[in-house]
Amino acid sequence: MSGSSSVPGNPLAEIPVVILCGGMGMRLAGETEFKPKPMVRVGPHPMLWHILKTYSAFGCRRFILCLGYKMEVIKEWVLNYQVMDNDFTMHLGREARYEVHAGNANESWQITCADTGQDTMTGGRIQRIAPYVTGEHFFATYGDGLADIDIRDLFDFHVREGRIGTVTGVKPDSRFGVIESASGRRVDHFREKPQLDSYVSGGFFVFRREFFSYLDPHCVLEREPLVNLAAAGQLSLYRHDGFWKSMDTYRDFTDYNDMWKRGETPWKVW
Repeated sequence: MSGSSSVPGNPLAEIPVVILCGGMGMRLAGETEFKPKPMVRVGPHPMLWHILKTYSAFGCRRFILCLGYKMEVIKEWVLNYQVMDNDFTMHLGREARYEVHAGNANESWQITCADTGQDTMTGGRIQRIAPYVTGEHFFATYGDGLADIDIRDLFDFHVREGRIGTVTGVKPDSRFGVIESASGRRVDHFREKPQLDSYVSGGFFVFRREFFSYLDPHCVLEREPLVNLAAAGQLSLYRHDGFWKSMDTYRDFTDYNDMWKRGETPWKVW
């Protein structure tokens, strides 16, 4: 799928967004047996669509998908996206063509589908798409998490801080209830799944091109590359205290879809 990536007055139009789409999603086995995790649906659309819509809401138009497990499913979705999601007229004959009539036909996305290997680790996947990254900066994120993050503010923060990389810190909800007891024998307070106090990586990275020198074909993104970047004083923390949720388990899948059915979609910034 392609379109013009140059939009007048849009500072993020030329900055590519790298999305990690190659993992197997073992803890979502019921949903990922025949499709990769970014193709698991939230409402009528796959998780990948929600991520694309989030970035494009802030003017991003160029996307690079790091494919691996069941890559053909994502490729087919990209190729058929406009005709499957809209009314269209097909003109058959020697010069066959189709016309898309409504809906998302005007989304000027440019999507590169890159085979980054079946078993490649996350850092290695990003290294493999280096030839497709032009310019000084690029975004990167996982294909299984959504947030109501202000992408433009994230990028502006990254530029102001002037470091090679920026990671978005989030405070996820605990999966367990928390018991508070001053005496150790009587429960003073019980909090059901409170938000954690510490920040964890929520993805939604911004990097300068220099980051490719921290990667090797077999590395895991959040191990040596980010550890070494932090040790060099070249990793900034962008704090996001709004909504963030990953889709790691079947429970996350049902939570997301229950939210969609109730009309509670805080990640929907478009």
